[in-house]
Amino acid sequence: MTVFFYGLFMDPEGLEAKRLRPLNVRQAYIERFALRLGDRATLLADPDGRVYGTTATLTHAELDRLYSEPSVAAYRPEPVLAQFSNGTAELALCFNLPSIAQEKTTEPNYAAELRAVARKMGLPESYVASIGKNE
Repeated sequence: MTVFFYGLFMDPEGLEAKRLRPLNVRQAYIERFALRLGDRATLLADPDGRVYGTTATLTHAELDRLYSEPSVAAYRPEPVLAQFSNGTAELALCFNLPSIAQEKTTEPNYAAELRAVARKMGLPESYVASIGKNE
């Protein structure tokens, strides 16, 4: 399965540390969403939004193991159109929270860690700098 990751899971080394084998990892973005941070990342619908991340291929069993962890068990898959810098696009699963508390504020340590991962993955610097800044 191709999956679009926009949080800490976009780092293939982090997935490998969980004994998963992400294949075909590529930078990507999706339109009409905005990143929202609390204790973890999630996406909100936004007609003008763009969220950057990576796509990777994982097996169904790997996805089941990954999203059975207590910290991400509430995330649910939904289809998105992942777009690539070469002009191509691919359908992908994107795991997202079904709802998020409106009063939740960004956890500064998580935002810093996410910026570091986004920078490591080579995402646009303007996007990296915005992570956690407009909450």
